[in-house]
Amino acid sequence: MKNSTAPRGLSALFQPIDLTEGACWKTILRFSFPIILSYLLQQVYSISDAAIVGQTLSAEEVAGVNDIAPIVNIFLQFAFGVSAGFCVITSCNVGSHNQPGVRRSLATQIVLSSVLTVLLTGLALLLLNPMLAWINVAKDSGAVYTAAFTYCAIIFAGIGAQLFYNFICSFLRAMGDSVTPLVFLLFSTILNVGLDLLFILSFHWGVAGAAIATVLAQLISTVGCFLYAFSKYPELQLHRPDFAITKNDITQHIVQGVPLGLQFSVLSIGIITMQSVIVQFDMEAGRIVSSAAQTGFGAANRLHMLTMTPLNAFGTAMTSFTAQNLGASKFDRIRRGSLQAALIMAILCALSMAIGLLMTIDNAYFHIFLSADKITPETIRYGNTFLYVDYATYLMLGGIFLMRNCDQGIGKASYALIAGAAELVARIVVSTYLPAAIVGGAVSASASPLAFYGLCAADPAAWLVADIALSIPFVKNILRQDYRYLYGERHHHKAEKDS
Repeated sequence: MKNSTAPRGLSALFQPIDLTEGACWKTILRFSFPIILSYLLQQVYSISDAAIVGQTLSAEEVAGVNDIAPIVNIFLQFAFGVSAGFCVITSCNVGSHNQPGVRRSLATQIVLSSVLTVLLTGLALLLLNPMLAWINVAKDSGAVYTAAFTYCAIIFAGIGAQLFYNFICSFLRAMGDSVTPLVFLLFSTILNVGLDLLFILSFHWGVAGAAIATVLAQLISTVGCFLYAFSKYPELQLHRPDFAITKNDITQHIVQGVPLGLQFSVLSIGIITMQSVIVQFDMEAGRIVSSAAQTGFGAANRLHMLTMTPLNAFGTAMTSFTAQNLGASKFDRIRRGSLQAALIMAILCALSMAIGLLMTIDNAYFHIFLSADKITPETIRYGNTFLYVDYATYLMLGGIFLMRNCDQGIGKASYALIAGAAELVARIVVSTYLPAAIVGGAVSASASPLAFYGLCAADPAAWLVADIALSIPFVKNILRQDYRYLYGERHHHKAEKDS
């Protein structure tokens, strides 16, 4: 499973990287670069849908697709977070060279992911209408509701494809292979764009076509990635003894996966609260009279999601780095790598901010996501206001991605959930009360521009409280190298390996 010290040729790119060896910053950069590219390609999924929908469908349908992004993310981000958390167990076994433990972790994740697919699909479809009502998208919203409902229903029906794709990608990264997921995602992205054009432009399936293209491309990529993984790594091929899963195996994975999954979902719930207030900026007397705020925020949020992607991806790499070194008992290496990663993260934040601000020149990002008839001065004002506030505080966002994943990698999953809860409370309080306090009453389409600045302040407020929570284990355990909480668990792993 480990690569040679000096790999050569194209095949060397597909060899797992031993994250417990070499200069920390070089190893981290080499491992994280394919992950960053993978995450950027993942955004192309959303961008291709948004661009094609934005250029071909009505303003109401575009608003409907934009409105439901945080609803979809409640479930998809839970699936992503759970998979990333599960693989902390895998990385620890890789770092300690416990091959039976790696296979049993794989078997455990297959079982848990199957159960989660059934539960999440059923729950998402059951709660679809109540969640749409939560963001003020009801049946009387006309085309906005129809587009939102159609897109959500299809995406939710395909949750299993997303969950299992995240699972196999996270598992391969836990082994040190960050290139294979990139290759399959590249294939899937190209396929998704092709299917978008076919279903929307040729078949005229509209919003449904965009959703079907995304799910189908994801499913094909998932199957291909699993087949390749078992072919590339024969040692991962499972046998009946590997499915002798114990209660302890289930507990270990749930303890690591569920808190991170809930943390990601909690973030989406907080964003939904913001979304429900954003809709109010398009309403008068309880009726939607415009789509400027929703459309402007939707386009700006697409850009924000794209520019924050390198930060998120780099943070994800640190989960495998810290977990592998935890398994190898290289605590000083965890500290050195985390500090060097903090500097790299600061540089990435500066670059992401610069790129995002450049995209606001001549309203460039609006022309990517929207046709010319949907771009108005009000749309531009709402979108740019959101971006200016967020970019001014991007270092706090980078801190979340770095510390959350480092904390996760050393087994402090509970702090990810604590940080998510704190972030949720801050986002709800600020977005619910600050805009209303500024206007001195209910928010509406006639509210002053300052009220929208108050709403946008919810992001930095949420990031600040999350950083405070996540810094506790980062300082206490990683920087001060206090790992006394692991002693009992590590003795368990050693006994298991010896047996």
